[in-house]
Amino acid sequence: MSVYIGLDIGGTKLMVAAADAAGRMLRRVREPTPLGLDEGLGRLHQMIAQVAEGEAIAGIGAAVGGPLDVRRGVVSPLHQPQWRDVPLKALMEARWGCPFCVDVDTNVAAVGEYVAGAAVSRLLYLTLSTGMGGGFLIDGKIYAGAQGAHPEVGHQAIPYRCAFPERVACECGAPGCLEALISGNGIRRIYGKAAEHLSDAEWSEVAYNLGQGLRNLATIYAPDMIILGGGVAVGGGERLLDVSRQVMASGLRLVPVPELRLSQLGYDTALRGALEIARPRDHTSS
Repeated sequence: MSVYIGLDIGGTKLMVAAADAAGRMLRRVREPTPLGLDEGLGRLHQMIAQVAEGEAIAGIGAAVGGPLDVRRGVVSPLHQPQWRDVPLKALMEARWGCPFCVDVDTNVAAVGEYVAGAAVSRLLYLTLSTGMGGGFLIDGKIYAGAQGAHPEVGHQAIPYRCAFPERVACECGAPGCLEALISGNGIRRIYGKAAEHLSDAEWSEVAYNLGQGLRNLATIYAPDMIILGGGVAVGGGERLLDVSRQVMASGLRLVPVPELRLSQLGYDTALRGALEIARPRDHTSS
């Protein structure tokens, strides 16, 4: 029997799993992400061999932070400073002798949500964690921008509320970005503490700002459903969803209000998506 391998390559953790041809997960392992590139690649190869258990590998899919070149499989994940212009596709295909597919982690997570049951025509997945990103699917296929660019939903400007506006600063350098207001890093910069320690009033500000961003995204993408994942979203829970849903809905006039819900897959979202893109099919919309 041959297996398919999924890789979730994160700045702090590596997750690798094997699945059968039907997508059923067979084995999985998790390890801390080494700082060095060579050590990181070596660790990935060890983990792949561990979950494959000697069986032939029919394909490998990977989720990794951007920026990256999807077509060439060259990655430079922002939160892994020693991984720059890494020809990951060429390296993996040479080592394992099978097709290799890689995409931005939020795109792959959107695929994971889709196959796990959110199989609507237009699905928008957003992650609120250290940073903020998203992936948009049309009939199960990843939507990409011009020349394959990954749309950066966290870097839209919004009319925000903030008790400390002088502390709002996005790592991209542009003013007023949504990510600077609702991501884990943004919350620490503004409020001086982690999201789990926010007061109700501070959560209300975060939720209002998220709602303004959701209003923009719902107007532009007109999705059937928006799913929120990541530590900030899960930590905020229903108090985050309730307020942001109200703010979003109150500002929508010309498009339907999409269903808004939390991810049910937790930290497995990108890993399950990686297993899916490992299998031979076209996951990118034209």
